[in-house]
Amino acid sequence: MESEDLGHFNRAGEAHMVSVASKQVTERRAIAAGEIRMATATLEKIRNGRMGKGDVLAVARIAAIQASKRTHELIPLAHPLAIAGVEARFGLGENPPRVTCEVEVLCTGQTGVEMEALTAVSVALLTVYDMCKAADRGMEIGGVRLVLKEGGKSGVWKADPG
Repeated sequence: MESEDLGHFNRAGEAHMVSVASKQVTERRAIAAGEIRMATATLEKIRNGRMGKGDVLAVARIAAIQASKRTHELIPLAHPLAIAGVEARFGLGENPPRVTCEVEVLCTGQTGVEMEALTAVSVALLTVYDMCKAADRGMEIGGVRLVLKEGGKSGVWKADPG
């Protein structure tokens, strides 16, 4: 195996799972974020707990945690990881009306948790959409991005705040 080659293609150009066998076990942390924009009335229903399916953000929080743990089942070349912790945080914004989501994922291992954090944010926002679609089919998910990555050989990476 080509442990130094971190691409997802081997010398023959075929997709393969990158070997992390020779990588150092370190604490890893990633934070991802995104948002879902919606009508003001939809945001108010979420804020006031009046969405018919239940507590939208509580369900989205569970969805984020579950998604982070199952990322390797969704992303074909992702490694299964022993996730040490997941925290999903939500905010409500007014202009434009939106729900923001930030997920922090932690593990100790040989590869990072960026994909787990990004998957968690995406699934959390999709869950908000699912729970609110009867009230607002025009919601728009966007801005899903990596905010912070720590650990491993490359150290700390932080997104430009701009």
